[in-house]
Amino acid sequence: MTVDSFKFLPGSIAAYYRNLPVQREEPVPFTPLAKPLSECRFALVTTAGIHDKGKEPPFDMEREKREPMWGDPTFRRISREVEQGDIGACHLHTNNRDVLADMNIALPVQRFLELESEGIIGSLAPTNYSFMGFQMNTAEWKERYAPEAAALMKGEGVDAVILTPF
Repeated sequence: MTVDSFKFLPGSIAAYYRNLPVQREEPVPFTPLAKPLSECRFALVTTAGIHDKGKEPPFDMEREKREPMWGDPTFRRISREVEQGDIGACHLHTNNRDVLADMNIALPVQRFLELESEGIIGSLAPTNYSFMGFQMNTAEWKERYAPEAAALMKGEGVDAVILTPF
């Protein structure tokens, strides 16, 4: 099955993105796990632009509407105790309806809690993270927000991260 990453974009904008040159980082960064999955603490990271409505503000969609080439580079923390009704979705480039119906398609917290209870993984970290996937200029994200989130994960003893891109 072919995945159309630009399905919800107008045709002219989708064509623009399809023709952008992609810069690959070489060599591709890879770190093998130092211990078995059953001993690892995992954090979940999504680019679906979701947030915990009761704890953190939504991403800045109003600025993005005014400045279509800007994407909010910040992140939101989402607890492992989050429930479906707590999730807000504010991504202008995806269909938020599906995430609002089942957050596990973007941030599979319940699935990882099941893996934890079955002993397949060591644990799910106390905090998981959501970013806005639409980033035309990644400099601020790379220089500030990604390192901040990585430091927070390291502080919680995270061994591995599962990314669900949107």
